[in-house]
Amino acid sequence: MMTQGQLYIVSAPSGAGKTSLLKQVTECMPELVVSVSHTTRHPRPGETDGVNYHFVSEAEFEEAREQGEFFEYAQVFGNYYGTSRQSVQQQLNEGKDVILEIDWQGAHKVRQQFFDVISIFILPPSRQALEQRLQARQQDSVEVIQARMREAQQEMSHYKEYDYLVINDNFEQAVDELQSIFICSRLRMETQSLRQHSLLEALLSCRD
Repeated sequence: MMTQGQLYIVSAPSGAGKTSLLKQVTECMPELVVSVSHTTRHPRPGETDGVNYHFVSEAEFEEAREQGEFFEYAQVFGNYYGTSRQSVQQQLNEGKDVILEIDWQGAHKVRQQFFDVISIFILPPSRQALEQRLQARQQDSVEVIQARMREAQQEMSHYKEYDYLVINDNFEQAVDELQSIFICSRLRMETQSLRQHSLLEALLSCRD
């Protein structure tokens, strides 16, 4: 029986390992998909348009925003990011569970529009570990890394607004913890009652 998919929000400061964790989890759970956001920033090495992001110009982003195509958008380090309303709703209608990788401001906007949204915050084990991970990328200057660290402190201060908290110290353990949240959600009574409707009817039937 077709059921509406579950919407998730996953937030973390830059460098906490959010993208790597979700990539590992979604490879094991095909019913779980990460929404592909639109952005005006340039692709990083190894990134593919339509897979990592929909890379668009500022004019294209502004036109989409004016048309109401995003149900949340934000400016981060001079670049715009937005979540397509139509794409997310279509995937939910198909019964897929959809993850939004967005910051705390985007999360606040989404909660105003979706009542039954489950939110997860990912934290690094320490500020030192976070800075080391940003440096290991070898993609940003010292000034940009310092700016990201300041932004990270602001982002991390909002962790209490979320339903679940995962500390990414041991990568495999963090993957297991994330996966357990998604599995638990799919086993909720309301969801299972719809998904297993035929089985439940057969089990409770009076016929031999």
